[in-house]
Amino acid sequence: MITGAVRNKVDKIWTDIWAGGITNPLTVIEQLTYLMFIRQLDVEELRREQRESFGLKVEKIFPQSVIGQSMRWSRFKDMEAGDIFRIMSVFVFPAIKNMKHGKLPDFNSVTHQMVKIEDEPQKSNIGETAFSTYMQDAMFQIPTPQLLEKIITGMEDLYSHDLDGLDMQGDVYEYMLGKLATSGQNGQFRTPKHIRDMMVELVVPTPKDRICDPACGTAGFLISAAEYIRNHYADTMDDDDWQRFTGPMFTGFDMDRTMLRISAMNLMLHSITNPNIAYKDSLSKQNEISDMYTLCLANPPFKGTVDVEGINDNLKSVTNTKKTELLFLALFLRMLKKGGRAACIVPDGVLFGSSKAHKTIRKEIVENHQLRAVISMPSGVFKPYAGVSTAVLVFTKTGNGGTEKVWFYDMKADGFSLDDKRNPVKENDIPDIIERFHHMDQEIDRKRTDQSFFVPKEEIVANDYDLSINKYKEIEYVPVEYPPTKEILADLKKIEIEISSDLNELEKLL
Repeated sequence: MITGAVRNKVDKIWTDIWAGGITNPLTVIEQLTYLMFIRQLDVEELRREQRESFGLKVEKIFPQSVIGQSMRWSRFKDMEAGDIFRIMSVFVFPAIKNMKHGKLPDFNSVTHQMVKIEDEPQKSNIGETAFSTYMQDAMFQIPTPQLLEKIITGMEDLYSHDLDGLDMQGDVYEYMLGKLATSGQNGQFRTPKHIRDMMVELVVPTPKDRICDPACGTAGFLISAAEYIRNHYADTMDDDDWQRFTGPMFTGFDMDRTMLRISAMNLMLHSITNPNIAYKDSLSKQNEISDMYTLCLANPPFKGTVDVEGINDNLKSVTNTKKTELLFLALFLRMLKKGGRAACIVPDGVLFGSSKAHKTIRKEIVENHQLRAVISMPSGVFKPYAGVSTAVLVFTKTGNGGTEKVWFYDMKADGFSLDDKRNPVKENDIPDIIERFHHMDQEIDRKRTDQSFFVPKEEIVANDYDLSINKYKEIEYVPVEYPPTKEILADLKKIEIEISSDLNELEKLL
């Protein structure tokens, strides 16, 4: 976890950028992402130079020319503001956009034209990252030399707090991502970390899993899954496990290239340097992936616009609709291997919607697979940028049924106030949810008036596959006893006399 001092330094950088005229949080994150990547390239180059000093042969990232070496963070960070800005805008940024085979292109010292890098066998290094793949359409938007100098000075001050460890860098990046308090036009928004971590705890990922988020955004779910695996299996993972951990274990798709750059950086800062992060419309005909993953974690867009003609036919055959929240459920079932698990967030309408498409997808999960849990979350979970009521569905792909009873939980608190401020509070049902979910045998005798309980499949079928907790929860009404009317009137008269007496005393003081 980052300390208060580190948080203050991040906030100071953020404030400087806002004061400099960049007020869109997503743009701020994007520009800081570029600078973090540029600095990280120089850190890696310094490591290579150290290995070279011991007589080892290494491939260099930066060209061995005057201009090439001037592009290194350690060389330009202490220059005058105007010089830093010129080097960044004229050389560094165009170079990282045209990075190839882990090397930055050189510039002709006379014409300042970029020198083409000839094709050569690809080598594994920091340049071969998903992040560099999506740099081609990136834009350098820091408007003035003075602002750029302030940001670089602030970042150097920040990194003085031992941030070169990937864990700490990842925490800082997560903290910055927490400032993304706006949702996109397709209804996507960042899932709070404690909710992601809860979902991961429910499905218990392992080093052998192949994990996918087909609407990855900032890759939060992949990060939470990676943290869980490192925390629980680091001592038992072999070399093959760690090799898979650096990339092949994790897959994410998104249709926003800015989000892909941010998610790739987020993963890289968590030691996942080569994940399969791809620009892909997961619901379209271009996505034919099936029976590939053992675990899906997602908070898919709720109100996304989708081209009806472009929807994959095998999704429409499961639920014929344009609603993305329903199509993504069908997608999870298709992409998972048999025995694969899913934990996903859905709007409440998915649970009780009366349309044919709503009923069809609920029936598909209940009848042909194993629906394990429905966790109803309070509407304030996604504030301040959305007040929608949501639930977490946990299910397993079986292809031959398996739902005997479904566990329902009525989450009332998540450890934060449910208003726009979202301040920490003592009330938190999440530890109880995780504990009870993993000890289902102790839930059998729970009553419908309790916070969690089982509902048999037969009852769900009889209710048209309605999965709303309110359909099954029983509310225990406790009668309120009031004192006799004469006592209430006597109390009112007594209060009236006291008020009159106080007014008389006040009048005497005037």
